[in-house]
Amino acid sequence: MNMDKAEVKSESIDAILERWWGYKEFRPMQREIIESVLQGRDTLALMPTGGGKSITYQVPALAMEGLCIVVTPLIALMKDQVDQLKRRGVSAVAVHSGLDSRRIEMALDNCTYGDVKMLYIAPERLVTEAFRVRLRRMNVSLIAVDEAHCISQWGYDFRPSYLNIAEVREYAPDAPILALTASATELVAKDIMHHLRFGKEHILRSSFARPNLSYVVRDSGDKYENLLRVINNVPGSGIVYMRTREGTEQLAEQLRKDGINANFYHAGLPSMERALRQDEWREGKTRVIVATNAFGMGIDKADVRFVIHFAMCDSLEAYYQEAGRAGRDGKRSYAVLLASDKDSESIAKIFKAEFPPIADIKRVYELICNYLQVAIGDGMGASFIFNIYDFCHVAKLSSLTVVNALKILEQNRLMTLVDEQDNPAKLMFTCSRDSLYKLNVGGNDMDAMLLAILRLYNGVFTHFRNIDELQIATHAKLSAERVHELLKMLWRMHVIRYIPASRSPMIYFDSERLPQKDIYIAPETYRQRYDLAIERFNNMLRYTLSEDVCRSRIIEEYFGERDAKDCGICDICLAKRKQNNTKNDAQGIDSKIIALLSEQDMEVKDIVGAIGGDSAKIATRIDYLIGEGKISVSLSGKLKINK
Repeated sequence: MNMDKAEVKSESIDAILERWWGYKEFRPMQREIIESVLQGRDTLALMPTGGGKSITYQVPALAMEGLCIVVTPLIALMKDQVDQLKRRGVSAVAVHSGLDSRRIEMALDNCTYGDVKMLYIAPERLVTEAFRVRLRRMNVSLIAVDEAHCISQWGYDFRPSYLNIAEVREYAPDAPILALTASATELVAKDIMHHLRFGKEHILRSSFARPNLSYVVRDSGDKYENLLRVINNVPGSGIVYMRTREGTEQLAEQLRKDGINANFYHAGLPSMERALRQDEWREGKTRVIVATNAFGMGIDKADVRFVIHFAMCDSLEAYYQEAGRAGRDGKRSYAVLLASDKDSESIAKIFKAEFPPIADIKRVYELICNYLQVAIGDGMGASFIFNIYDFCHVAKLSSLTVVNALKILEQNRLMTLVDEQDNPAKLMFTCSRDSLYKLNVGGNDMDAMLLAILRLYNGVFTHFRNIDELQIATHAKLSAERVHELLKMLWRMHVIRYIPASRSPMIYFDSERLPQKDIYIAPETYRQRYDLAIERFNNMLRYTLSEDVCRSRIIEEYFGERDAKDCGICDICLAKRKQNNTKNDAQGIDSKIIALLSEQDMEVKDIVGAIGGDSAKIATRIDYLIGEGKISVSLSGKLKINK
């Protein structure tokens, strides 16, 4: 009976895959994960980057009645997946700290009373009253946790807000959990299942081997020359990862001077510029993109032929994820690490910066609260636009110090720096409605725009309202550019307070602002995380410095694979093969020399003529056999076997 039930589900998920995605078959492990979820089992799925994780929760969500909640910290990825699902006709919404309360409540109401199938939500929103109240009434069929390693304090990207996920189970006790990650050691895997309250430990592990990906480390000579050699010898598109924004710009410029079609990408570029550069690279208009690690998350480009790291990563988890963006189409590709002795020194400095003194962390917390004008006892659950560069200028602090202090403040559940968000334009009138009618600027265009605003938005005379300039333009039959121009005119005349649409990071307060004396940064946790960071880097060093262990094997064993085998195509394996071939070749020549001399004594030139091939190599083997005492030169000048 259970077999029949499984077969029915199997046929159903195949039909769903073809209907909504147009695929005829699943990738490795996808079917096993989906069937496990449909059987109601809590499941931890370990899948490498590019393995098709989203399919494993989207397909069962469509196969079951009810709502699938997807918890993810990657807001750009969240938006991308929601857009893709909507284009396919699947109802999906996203809830994160970049939305105002009205839009969040509308989205959650649609999940409660509407026909929404997929709710993507940022982990920090799980504890809000708006979510908890509606969660009680949601028909939740599945809880998917993306980037599940973030729940483990032993993971390389611990996010305390992930610890809230287990509480969601209290409101949806029958919904299984599907936890997904591309990078979890055995310790982290056990921690994930513990914190998500798995009924029974259950791991489905896809192989971390990439049979088509050749791992290479180059640690000699000029890095730039090695970089050019790879780019010029490997056809196709690629990514070059750098540690700094300035480095990406300088390297891209140098590559262009040397005739390489290259551009740079980092988080400091305007959002439209980033999107344009990403699209140009994806479409093949740009061959090489030089980028910080801000590039690549959620990018689905299968034909990347090489990923080059210009310096070591600080963990194998980060390196494997970034290098794994090469060769997703299964064709031969290269992951090249350009290493040098100075890399270790640079990363040691980064570690020191990543763990600033606790007193400095508390000072950053207080300065941010003052900058955002959050009073002691206020702020819990609130989000604020945070211009980190302006703050650093005002506070006279380096951005590296602030970012790293914020990481530790997040780990102690005080405040969270949220990814860059789309912030809609905001408007509030500073004059009365009657005063508006007396305005005599902008002609008919101004009248049409004001009428549209008053019809579309209530409360604009009492508080700031989010506005959509395109919507206003449509109603007023004007261009969006003209509406923007007229709004700026009113702002300069002090008729309105106006904040244009922008993209910027946000600060989310996990708790109310505390007095400095009450801020607690757990010293034992602080030290443990520092020690773990050092341990992860030592594993990265082991990978980089290996001279005799297959690089793919090192990665696979690090992630818990017990039957890892040599890949045969990394630089270590190729060097071993060459060495073995040379050894076999030498042994073959030795055997031929001995066989010839066993019949009669011979001169060197006669042996070379009889064997044929490289005379210098044969002469070298003759010298070797003489040195080993196996043959010698007779008084007549001929070679003979020693008895």
